Amino acid sequence: MFTGIIEAVGEVVDTRLQGGDLRLRLRTGKLDLADVKLGDSIAVNGVCLTVVDLPGDGFWADVSRETLAHTEFELLRAGDRVNLEKALMPTSRLGGHIVSGHVDGIGEVVGRREDGRSIRFQIKAPAALSRYIAAKGSITVDGVSLTVNGVEGSQFELNIVPHTLDETLIKDYSVGRRVNLEVDLIARYLERLFSGSADEDSHDNTDAGGLSMALLAEHGFTGRR
Repeated sequence: MFTGIIEAVGEVVDTRLQGGDLRLRLRTGKLDLADVKLGDSIAVNGVCLTVVDLPGDGFWADVSRETLAHTEFELLRAGDRVNLEKALMPTSRLGGHIVSGHVDGIGEVVGRREDGRSIRFQIKAPAALSRYIAAKGSITVDGVSLTVNGVEGSQFELNIVPHTLDETLIKDYSVGRRVNLEVDLIARYLERLFSGSADEDSHDNTDAGGLSMALLAEHGFTGRR
């Protein structure tokens, strides 16, 4: 698990195709690798990767066909910058939100404009993900935990403050850029709870742990009774 608070911006050093999979070598810059060992997880642009080798100035990781099919990693080339975050420890501050490192889909930057010292971006999400994105909710873009400013259809807006621009690769974004998206885990679980169990006999069985709008209203969570 991760927090979406980027610890360093690294660089792709080498990409090698191996049997249809991809092996990446990344230089990690200021990311402290002193406590990292083989088998540990590091999020790269929001994708949870396993460390398979530690050459000293970074690490190697394998990227499966499944990951290539659902992220923008197929576009990575030597010299590209990437956001890096080590896995969450039990003692870490949860400064962002709970991030799994499992990308849900690929978005596209469709707008960018200056707003004081900040930059506002419009990003188009896949239609299947738009229902999980809410104004003032959380979303992860290339591994960065961000607050959604507004939503219109499948597009959402982000206001990126100077500190985030300085500490991530978001300032490099231009219109047309593809980005990895991970929606808030809570939104996914709520959808599953509202949809009920796949077993027909459990749809209306709130005693067995089912969730319904009526039950939420009864306990004052929806403002309706």
